[in-house]
Amino acid sequence: MAHTDSRTMRRVLHREIAGTIGLLTDEHDFRAMRRYRTFTFADHATYLKQVESLLRTRALQGSHTTVALFDPEEYAEFCTQKGLDPDNASSRTRFTAQIAATGPTLPYDGRPLADLVPALVDEAIRQATWEYATTLLARLGACTSCGEDIGRAAFTRAAGLLVRILDTAPPGNRHLVCSVTGPPETLTAALHIADDGTALEVDESEALEFTTVLALGLATESPGGLVIRVSAADTPDRVYGWRMRGYGFEPLTAGEVFDAYCTDIESGDLISPESNVDYCAPPDLGEEKPAQGHQH
Repeated sequence: MAHTDSRTMRRVLHREIAGTIGLLTDEHDFRAMRRYRTFTFADHATYLKQVESLLRTRALQGSHTTVALFDPEEYAEFCTQKGLDPDNASSRTRFTAQIAATGPTLPYDGRPLADLVPALVDEAIRQATWEYATTLLARLGACTSCGEDIGRAAFTRAAGLLVRILDTAPPGNRHLVCSVTGPPETLTAALHIADDGTALEVDESEALEFTTVLALGLATESPGGLVIRVSAADTPDRVYGWRMRGYGFEPLTAGEVFDAYCTDIESGDLISPESNVDYCAPPDLGEEKPAQGHQH
């Protein structure tokens, strides 16, 4: 009887343990891991099926599992730094524990792996974008005229602009996209906000990344823009936006918004406008409250 009780308690404790799986999302990364003798999977498709089966089994047992991106190059560097043998399962476990704490992860929620993988890749891109933009902001240092930290001042101003954009938007779910063009590449951030009629639901991580990219564009006075799409029941979607000019915004005309949405980016050819969508000029954001410190 005591032996049975012990096994029952272990099963209960097993459900209390959260786990993380480091996932090789593409064929290239999978082939890179095949060089290790202890990595025994022969092909990527079989590997993904086995991972999905394990995730489902753990979910049925009541266990919580997160999925993280496993990068073979980062793994090799990790093993070199820690003095570990990369051809060892325990080394892979230690690396997975680290990326679970510091890298992009998603909880397994029962969706097919084919849907989870793109979402995980998007999360990784989002985190990398935020880290890169944060680094660039930090490197700007202090203003030579007023001594204010340029990055911090720009972030404060970007947060204020975002609040004014949301306050002046019509009721409905909002989808915002901000892009900043500059060397060596264009940074893009998106923010999805749900409106249930009584309150707005905002993902704090998305909002932080979005504000950081917007702040970078303001601080560096780089070419860029911000577009918002508002969707509400029984009304056409409204699309409008601004271009970045100097240290601020310049409203896009309805025609400019229409041209942007109805032109193929790669070919430059015109494409048919969406039905039930109004391409319009943005509302007045009102007067910006004066702030202390860096304003130039």
